[in-house]
Amino acid sequence: MKVLFPRTSGNSMTGVLLNTAGGITGGDRFDINAHARTDCHLILTTQAAERAYRAQPGETGRVSTRLTVDEGARIDWLPQETLLYDHSALDRQLTIDMADTARFVMCEPVVFGRVAMGETVARGAFRDRVDLYRGGRLLFADRTRLDGQIAETLRGLATAKDCAAMASVLLAAPDADRFLAPAQALMPATGGVSLIRTGLLFARLLATDSFELRRTLQPLIQLLSGDQIPRTWMI
Repeated sequence: MKVLFPRTSGNSMTGVLLNTAGGITGGDRFDINAHARTDCHLILTTQAAERAYRAQPGETGRVSTRLTVDEGARIDWLPQETLLYDHSALDRQLTIDMADTARFVMCEPVVFGRVAMGETVARGAFRDRVDLYRGGRLLFADRTRLDGQIAETLRGLATAKDCAAMASVLLAAPDADRFLAPAQALMPATGGVSLIRTGLLFARLLATDSFELRRTLQPLIQLLSGDQIPRTWMI
């Protein structure tokens, strides 16, 4: 893995993660750590969609990410889509440690096969965990677990109703409350956003494919971050 730092305007620093292996398969291990110190602004994204390929039986690819945000600092965690292939096995964990005056924006899109290519994820394993701490206290915990017949599970009316793409979006900031109404105005029929508690906004979206998902995500990210989305999202 490499990190590229493109030239950008403004006071933020952008880091672009590049998986030189070309993807993730069973047995792979990736550990990512980033720290935004006092009053710094760090934007983290990926050069392209991450790919989780078919895994051998009993093997799982693992990605562990820990982000630390100091007083007055900010991290925007904006990776592009994670694309799951049939019979892939991926276990991810994202842990955020924030100071009381810190700010954090997250967008995590996941695609279950490329619809335009006729791909489906008939079987596989996907486990995703997000834990956010502010001042050492757990404020947010989210869990996603799909095992076995993923395509069949996604067909359910109470799961995804045949949608093949989803995203989780989180804003943790002292002024998160004021974004609720404008974020709700951007939601499609297959998405929803809530103010979980003061200073904590969360949205979950579903879409038929990654193209439709991006149509909502791009203005939503721009709204919550107050800035243009990373250039890699536009290429």
